[in-house]
Formats: sequence, C-alpha cells, structure tokens
Amino acid sequence: MKRGTRISILGAGRVGSAVAHSLAVTGLASEIILLDEAADKARGEALDIRQGASVLDHPVTVSAGSYEDTAESDIVIFTLGAPRQPGQSRMDLAAQNVDIVESVIPRVARQSPNAIYIVVSNPVDIITYTISRVSGLPENQVIGTGCLLDTARLVSEIAPRIKAGPKSIRLLVLGEHGSTAMIPWSLCTVYGEKFDSYFEARPELRIPTHDELLASVRSAGGQVVRLKGATFYAAAAVTAHICSCVVRDTKEILPVSTMLHGEYGLENVCLSLPCVVGANGIERVIAPKMTMDERDQLVCSGESLIKVTAGLLI
Repeated sequence: MKRGTRISILGAGRVGSAVAHSLAVTGLASEIILLDEAADKARGEALDIRQGASVLDHPVTVSAGSYEDTAESDIVIFTLGAPRQPGQSRMDLAAQNVDIVESVIPRVARQSPNAIYIVVSNPVDIITYTISRVSGLPENQVIGTGCLLDTARLVSEIAPRIKAGPKSIRLLVLGEHGSTAMIPWSLCTVYGEKFDSYFEARPELRIPTHDELLASVRSAGGQVVRLKGATFYAAAAVTAHICSCVVRDTKEILPVSTMLHGEYGLENVCLSLPCVVGANGIERVIAPKMTMDERDQLVCSGESLIKVTAGLLI
C-alpha cells in the first residue's frame, strides 16, 4: 500500500515554514518533515502548522526531525542558507550558501536517493548547480525554482492592468534568477495573441515598455526585501506548484533552473529554460526558437553564471 507523499524541507526559516504551510493547506503531502539546526524553531513551526491542519479536509502530519527522519522522502526542498539583506545581491550570498550545500546535501541524498530535490535558496541557479554536482543524483531530480518566480511576478504586474485572468497570459522569464534575467517577448502571448500585437492593437491599455517590465521583474524581489525584510509567500507558492507537478505528474512546462548541455551553446551551467516537469522531475528541457537578440541575452545570462560558478567551485 502506498504510504502517501513524504516531503522534507531543509530549513525552517521564513521561506521553509511558508513552504510547509502551503503544502499542508493544499493537501500535496501526507507527511511534512521540517529540519533545521535551530531545533526549537523547527519544532515550533511544525507544531503551529500541525495545529491548524486539524481543521483541513485532508490528513497531513507535520513534524520536526533529524537527517535520519528524512529517509525515503519523495521530495526534498532546500531552503537553507543566509537570507538576502536589503541592498544585497543574490550573488553576494553565493560562497556562504555553497558551503552549506556541500556540508548538507550528500548526507540527505544518501537517505533519499530517489527523491526530487527542489531548490529555493539563493542564488538559486548556483545552488542548483552545486547540488547537481555534489549530490551524486541524476540531474533530472534537481529542480531550481529559478525564473518561475520571476514569471509569476511578471504576470502579476500585467494581469491587473488589462483585467485578465493570469492563466490567459502566457509569459516567460528565462536565464538567471537575478540581474541578468531576460524575457523572450517573441514567445509571450495574451489570450493566444502575440504579446506585442495584442497591445499595439489596444494603445488605450498603456502597457509599460519591454525595458520597464524587465526592470520591474529584476527589482521585484529587492522591493519586497526593502519593504518587509524578506520574500517568502511568493517563493512558497511557486515551490508548492512545482511539488504539485511532481506529485500529480502533470508534465506542465515551467521556466525552472536545470543543468544545460549544449542548449544555445551553453554547457555546464544551471539556468531557467522551459522544462517539462512531472513525476520524474525534469523530464525534458525545451530550447524554443527565439530572435537573435533574445538568444544573445540568454547566452549573456548563462555566461555570467558560468563566471560566478568558476569562482566558487573547484
């Protein structure tokens, strides 16, 4: 008899606890395990979520645990690491958080070699790359939330302006989850119509320019950090959505971070491209045809990540 879905969350800080709460409320997991060096914090978060879960329509157990308790997880979510401070770039976090990955992930991977690993910690592309390299896991089992969060932010910027449902807007943010993220406008649509054509025919909508929208996407996380000190609800929502694709084997196409092997001439780097996500993790990486300018932007994003990675890892 299948025991249900066991999801372990490494890190019980604001992001990890928000992810745990989202998973409990959505019913995606039958068992959630929180792991953190601050054991009392993990126990407190687990207790708080578990008490609320008693009124839900689906059974879920939530507990704090040890590395051994994460054994045979179906999904492992990595949220460990120093949080980004106001004015700090994601890349400033890289060296410190890479060290955490190298000390934790091999130990967890031995406990759950068949799990799908979802990376939330920043800089997410660098952490995804590091986990792929040090875990010994097949690359398809490691998924970085990457530009799925940026894409959600872009949709949230545009949908209210045109009074459209988010599902009617097909947008993509690709590349690095950070300052070199790019938007392939040639692939974006609104109500099935090409993005630019839609708004050219409706000048009264007064949509911001491409450059303004890209700047908004790149600065969205920093704006939240300045206003409230950290970002976690949106990150938790997109993480839960990836979990849903895995648990329900939806094979949805998501812009998530994965290892590249020749796409657009890029090798040995993790960044976001459209990927088919299902029960086996990343089941296919898609390299859609773009304009030459868009392709150049994506390659530039990848090359910037390669330089950072080369400086961090041997």
